[in-house]
Amino acid sequence: MAFRRGIPFLLCLSFCLAAQAQDAALRPKDVREMGKGGADAIPGLAALLTNQDFEIRREAVKQIAEIDTQHSLDPLVQATRDSDAEIQIRATDGLVNFYLPGYLKTGFASSLRRVGTSIKGHFTDTNDQVIDPYITVRPDLIAALGTMARQGASPEARANAARAIGILRGKAAIPDLVQAMHAKDTPVIYESLVSLQKIRDPEAASSISFLLRDLDPKVQVAAIETTGLLLNKSALPDLSEVLSHTRDNKVRRAALTAIAMLPAESSREIYARYIGDKDEKMRAAAAEGYARLKNPADLPMLEKAYQDEGKTSPRLSMAFAQVMLGKTEVSEFSPLQFLVNTLNSAAYHGEAFPFLVELARDPGVRKSLYTPLLQGTRDEKIQLARVMARSGDKDDVPQLEKLSHDADPEAAQEGLRALRNLQART
Repeated sequence: MAFRRGIPFLLCLSFCLAAQAQDAALRPKDVREMGKGGADAIPGLAALLTNQDFEIRREAVKQIAEIDTQHSLDPLVQATRDSDAEIQIRATDGLVNFYLPGYLKTGFASSLRRVGTSIKGHFTDTNDQVIDPYITVRPDLIAALGTMARQGASPEARANAARAIGILRGKAAIPDLVQAMHAKDTPVIYESLVSLQKIRDPEAASSISFLLRDLDPKVQVAAIETTGLLLNKSALPDLSEVLSHTRDNKVRRAALTAIAMLPAESSREIYARYIGDKDEKMRAAAAEGYARLKNPADLPMLEKAYQDEGKTSPRLSMAFAQVMLGKTEVSEFSPLQFLVNTLNSAAYHGEAFPFLVELARDPGVRKSLYTPLLQGTRDEKIQLARVMARSGDKDDVPQLEKLSHDADPEAAQEGLRALRNLQART
């Protein structure tokens, strides 16, 4: 009887030993072969995320991310809790890729290489990717990324998670980003700040004030820009002090630009000081400050400055200011037409676009933009559709519906996308 009772134990032991032997024989190329099974292979690949061999786990998370279906999400969330930074990074990029297709080819994981026990990689210089507002991200994904931003296995993993939160508009993870910014790692702080810019929650503004005088210029500039974008008027005294004392041109420009985003009559003297500055970026920022004061008495001065200005960037800012002060007509040489024309410029459309987004909050300006939206060049139609998506209301829906049937397929597609984003926002 004792022998019979021992038989199940021996069978179990034999099975476990066989499974261990099978795991030991498993190689990364075997995992890659499994991945060729597509979605059907995900349960088997997910089981390998607990394998003791790092290379097996790494290959498993890579295959799960590349399969990229909704069934990939749970295993990828699980992989964010792995003890290895590279696996966390690959899981993070896989989660983003589900909502932003193609991200695996451009994200941080695409540049990873292993050097001994550490990992090396680089973030892309551009950090403007963000999903459309109509896309809804699973809350547990944002929670997992927030945890990683705070306590990931390495600074790279934490910075990558912070970037992902911004791309996915993860508002629920703002407390995690704020906590991450108290770390000593510049990339983590910087990526957290940029993500706050993308999420655009003004309530987060006060939590970054301590970074306005950071010793790292990159972090300081990002903190200043974020303060302006989040409209933290209480930071005006600090920004003015930074502007007065800094010797760094980038910090100086960022400070004045942020001050210009926070309109106050008390800043008028500052704008007057810099509207004729030798630095074109400072002239531009000063003009933007006058714009947001919305005092019609400033219009003649701005008209003259616009006519005398030879550089494109400050001319765009001065055109923006004139439209803000009432020159909303679209005619051959009007300021608003200049802004619309600049949407065709590869070098400057990125400067004209945010001005038009801000101007289009005025229903009168939006109506002035209907003609170029439907009859302009392809670039004008596409960019103005994005403007309407951000600043329009239900009265603009018919115009976007018309654009969604445009003869140009790219313009039509952007019209439909803008329509979905506008409806989600309103």
